[in-house]
Amino acid sequence: MFTLKQPKTIHFGADSVKNFQFPLNCLIITSNGAKSRGWLEYAGLYDHHIFDEIEPNPSLETTEKIIHDFQSHNISTVIGIGGGSSLDVAKFVAHKLDKTKIMIPTTFGSGSEVTRISVLKVDGKKKSFHDDGLLADVAIVDPNFAKNTPQNIIKNSAIDALAQCSEGYDSKIGNSYTRFLCKKAFCVLEEGIVNNNYEKIAFGALLSGLGFGNCSTTLGHALSYVYSNEGISHGHALAFTTTIAHKFNNSIFYERFLKIVKKLDFPKISLKCNLKDASNLILTDRKHLDNNPKFVTKNDIMSLLHKINSTKSIEEL
Repeated sequence: MFTLKQPKTIHFGADSVKNFQFPLNCLIITSNGAKSRGWLEYAGLYDHHIFDEIEPNPSLETTEKIIHDFQSHNISTVIGIGGGSSLDVAKFVAHKLDKTKIMIPTTFGSGSEVTRISVLKVDGKKKSFHDDGLLADVAIVDPNFAKNTPQNIIKNSAIDALAQCSEGYDSKIGNSYTRFLCKKAFCVLEEGIVNNNYEKIAFGALLSGLGFGNCSTTLGHALSYVYSNEGISHGHALAFTTTIAHKFNNSIFYERFLKIVKKLDFPKISLKCNLKDASNLILTDRKHLDNNPKFVTKNDIMSLLHKINSTKSIEEL
């Protein structure tokens, strides 16, 4: 027996945002590049309240500021538009304000538009919040947003989605539904990345979010957050941490994941902090480690971090 949770409505396809009828008096939550990139104009989002100061790896304090600034306004709906950071904040704020949630990804990797997860920094450290109240009411996935997106953002987002679905497939709390979605997502993403097909990347990321959002990511994500805490982008960190986690777990996706990481040519990463301290922090991430297919010790974590630090290229992991 298993339970499946996802947004009430999902719209997918080119022009799906352009053709959607948005309600009046919304609060739009996004980054400061939304206007210059033409996102709001494309979506037809005019005459709404807007908060456009979402930073990469946003903090809990950011959500508190938005709630303080807008809780007295007569907001009907919260619209998150942007990458995973904007969507995570928008979902969290809407949940706290008890407002309808419409999520619009402009990069395709986090799957935040269809998950019950919000990742925020607490005391400078990334923490994932899990709650059914974080699920969007409406998710709109429009591949057109990828057309003018820098390649570095596309590859970081794509490898994030690829890590999520492959880790989700291996998750101990997965089921036949999540494994079906995660495996299909991996194949669609793989084809999209190899052939630079943005519609397939967007669709694969959507499937990935639906898959891992109903189970869990695992060791690769647990390892990645200490790198993100030092300013390394999430996808870049996962290129290394999920690769080495898949090898540790004997994942069926190890060789295929490694091949894609090599194609995308991610530069080497390294931790500056003490590996013992980093390992202690990673050990507290039970949401990911308890669902890993193999038991993970502190010595295992230290060994994996040391290998990432000491390796000269991804092939040596």
